[in-house]
Amino acid sequence: MQAKDGMNYAPTGKANAVCGKGEFQIAAIGLDHGHIYGMCNGLLEAGAELKWVYDPDPVKCANFQKRYPQVQIADSEERILNDPEIKLVAGAKIPSERCALGLRVMDHGKDYFTDKAPFTTLEQLESARVKVRETGRKYAVYYSERLHVESSVYAEQLIREGRIGRVLQVLGLGPHRLNASSRPDWFFRKEQYGGILCDIGSHQIEQFLTFAGVKEAEVVSSKVANYHNKQYPELEDFGDATLIGDNGATHYFRVDWFTPDGLGVWGDGRTIILGTEGTIELRKYTDVARDPQGDHVYLVNRDGEQHISVRGKVGFPYFGRLILDCLNRTEEAMTQEHAFKAAELCLIAQKKAVRVE
Repeated sequence: MQAKDGMNYAPTGKANAVCGKGEFQIAAIGLDHGHIYGMCNGLLEAGAELKWVYDPDPVKCANFQKRYPQVQIADSEERILNDPEIKLVAGAKIPSERCALGLRVMDHGKDYFTDKAPFTTLEQLESARVKVRETGRKYAVYYSERLHVESSVYAEQLIREGRIGRVLQVLGLGPHRLNASSRPDWFFRKEQYGGILCDIGSHQIEQFLTFAGVKEAEVVSSKVANYHNKQYPELEDFGDATLIGDNGATHYFRVDWFTPDGLGVWGDGRTIILGTEGTIELRKYTDVARDPQGDHVYLVNRDGEQHISVRGKVGFPYFGRLILDCLNRTEEAMTQEHAFKAAELCLIAQKKAVRVE
């Protein structure tokens, strides 16, 4: 499903169950962002069973149940947290509220899967790190622009195969459509959404860590601005940052809310990966004026030039791996430190950002 504003972007893929019936029951708490649908789609396709949903807004719950008729609407969050059958809770609350929910979930002996951005302050991040150590539970994050985009999944495979050599730089472009009239109030309150680098910038930094094999990085510079939406004084409609990884790889990304009305999708997201022996370009959601379908991979290396369309061919292995990690207490889908490091770096970039007037 391609929502034109990105708010309800909910990819679907091929069913590939990794567990048996009744083995992995999940619930959804917090429906403030439409990413909850993509999160649940991925888990259901991997074999999870969706038992409960809860949100204080009954309209959101009713709409969710229309999409997933099998789900029961809980009368409280506690009803879900106290259900011993629930292994994992997926949540897409207002960003500033995501950490507190995660702490409650882990205190009840369940794993947590949150929409990005997982935190809006470094203090929240530290509290989650402490809680993970205390409980041994998982605080997984839906970095959808890598995990739920087939061209990104394929790029990671190419890099691991050594098709472009050592990765030297990752360039990320993450434009989004604003559609201000359809956005909820929290979207325009910085304390609640965290800032543009904290929010949609988190996708970009996570991809850099993955594609370049970076464990630690320094935020060299970052900037934010509200160029064109002064009626929303707390909105940042532009942001960028430069990072240097511990292995010498560099990263520049730009995120913004300036997708033109004439584009057929919510954003022309692109990633360009420079290696010592080649380059990869990802045109994730569209190939402008050529193909409205996304997931185009352009590979250039010693073997020549290739354009590879991977939509419907690669799948989304993260979700099955996450389920197996929860069942087996492993870290194959994404390590906890990786998920937290991506969040930490975007929070640092946000905190250090120069405001351009």
